[in-house]
Amino acid sequence: MANKIPLSVIGVVSSVLAEYFYSHSKLNSLFLESGAPGADPGGNCEAKCQRWLMRCNDEPTVDALAVFGRVIQRFMDQEPSDQLQAVSDGQKRIRDSLAINQLSYQLNGFIILAGSSPAAKTLTDYLKVGDFASIEVEFERAVSHISQDPHAAITAASSIIEALCKTDIDKVGLEMPNKQTAIPLWRVVQQHLGLNLDPTLREDQKKILQGLASIIDGVAAYRTHIGSAHGRGLRPPEIVASEARLAVNAAHTLVIFIMEKWQGVMPHT
Repeated sequence: MANKIPLSVIGVVSSVLAEYFYSHSKLNSLFLESGAPGADPGGNCEAKCQRWLMRCNDEPTVDALAVFGRVIQRFMDQEPSDQLQAVSDGQKRIRDSLAINQLSYQLNGFIILAGSSPAAKTLTDYLKVGDFASIEVEFERAVSHISQDPHAAITAASSIIEALCKTDIDKVGLEMPNKQTAIPLWRVVQQHLGLNLDPTLREDQKKILQGLASIIDGVAAYRTHIGSAHGRGLRPPEIVASEARLAVNAAHTLVIFIMEKWQGVMPHT
């Protein structure tokens, strides 16, 4: 079947994930959150991954490649890091294995035929059409990581902010900044959002927007220091769930605000 995970890919991915997570509890959470069927199949970390991915293939009601994409998303969406060479090596092993089977990995957990485009919508697509429900799902996914992996939750929240700003710049036809990270992107976006026409409320709204800039700065700084995308080093700074939740919820407020502004001042595409 077209949606089955090739056996050679299962072998490579199981080895990579087992070495990276090296924790039964983390692997259990990862597979269950990704929609893998059934309970923990047992075995060592590598065997557990193999058995669960094989179970995805064997279950006729499961889109095995869709589950597989979600399983490897957290690992594959990390940016290359000199501090974690093993991550870069693992990503290459997975990509090479997929390529041999005429498949490729796309950002946000999509597995597609090599050379084709994802049939499902990406995060940017959700933003372009103002798909609030799908954006809520992305934030729910970030929230679900807070207790087990607050670093990954921070990375997800920051990525959504950056995608939102890039989409806004593209929709309005603004000039993309040279450095495409959260703060430079936000500086471009906030200039055209528009303020309340009432003079008093206009000043109040300016203060709120200044606060939003601080939120973006804080979330981006968190991501740099402890987010999963930049490598965590041997002893990364600690962050507790409540701190990660504050950052994710703040990012959620900002994203929904801008999307609602689009609904009011921009036509649907």
